[in-house]
Amino acid sequence: MKISVESVKELRNRTNVGIADCNKALLEVAGDIEKAIEILKQRGVAIAEEKKDVAATEGVIEAYIHHTKHIGALVELNCETDFVARTAEFTELAHDLAMQIAATAPQFLTSEELPPKAETDPQEACLLNQPSIKEPDKTVQEIIAETIAKVGENIKVRRFARFELGVDH
Repeated sequence: MKISVESVKELRNRTNVGIADCNKALLEVAGDIEKAIEILKQRGVAIAEEKKDVAATEGVIEAYIHHTKHIGALVELNCETDFVARTAEFTELAHDLAMQIAATAPQFLTSEELPPKAETDPQEACLLNQPSIKEPDKTVQEIIAETIAKVGENIKVRRFARFELGVDH
């Protein structure tokens, strides 16, 4: 079966995955774009799972200051090499995470950090469990997993801080 260039282009635009991987996924599902998206998503999760224990000691510290100058956030985002830390995908992810933190004020990184018997909703309180402000149908963890699949390296949020004028935390 031959896959049309338009189908590959549409899948690439919707997933940001490489052309060869898009073509391969479309071939596997006889051209069904929705099924191909699901396959690519599963592959991204699998790659992220494989990479989860690899040391991530390079990266960036990204700052975001809201236009009102009343809210700001810092995030330390780590990866395996300084080469990946300079890629557009990685720097965009770091910026988006800093914006996410400023907008949603998470208290914890993961649900494992929640105190026992906490009456806090992990989806609100934990950064990685939150719906992405840019893509609400995906969690922050899913966005990170997609970026791991794109760049081929482990990526971890090490720590973050949020500042709001006149509010002590």
